[in-house]
Amino acid sequence: MRKYILWLGIGVIVMVAYVYGTKAGRGRYRDIRASIDAVWNDPKVKKARKEALKRADAAARSVVKQAEKIGR
Repeated sequence: MRKYILWLGIGVIVMVAYVYGTKAGRGRYRDIRASIDAVWNDPKVKKARKEALKRADAAARSVVKQAEKIGR
């Protein structure tokens, strides 16, 4: 019975913390999201993403060629 009361108390505390956190955290969430969007859409980051995709594609093609070579 004590474990049940303990878990019930923990559950109530978690629910109250969640409610207060969501009310207070909405503005902060928007700030963080705006920062992430600003970084993601930065021209330098876009260029780096494109370059990384090119290199990954080239590496994948190289691995496929080597696997075909070994498989023969």
